[in-house]
Amino acid sequence: MAKEFFYRGKTVEELKLLSLNELAGLFPVDARRKIKRGFTDEEKKFMNKIQEKDRVKTHLRTIIVLPTMIGKTILIHNGKEFIPILMQEDMIGHRLGEFSLTRKHSKHSAPGVGATRSSSAMSVR
Repeated sequence: MAKEFFYRGKTVEELKLLSLNELAGLFPVDARRKIKRGFTDEEKKFMNKIQEKDRVKTHLRTIIVLPTMIGKTILIHNGKEFIPILMQEDMIGHRLGEFSLTRKHSKHSAPGVGATRSSSAMSVR
């Protein structure tokens, strides 16, 4: 049996029934401030599109994950490509950009041939 998810003492179904202002009261201060100031035209257009479709592309990385987005796949742009992210319950209140990283983790290896005087002492394998 799967454990039921709660966000600030409310289930996802209860969160979906709340108005936007009531929902903002449960969010941290930065998310609450963003919602109270209102959404831009682009963000409103995105919200309407996510209601209609299950898979939406977006460049808007500052949008807050709302309960209505749960179960949908959002392709978030990371500056190079669109990364598909399935919205889950524990993502509520976070921003979309947090789930699509813009930088790769650098993996360093041995120095190249001729890079330093010490590289001549290393094995060439």
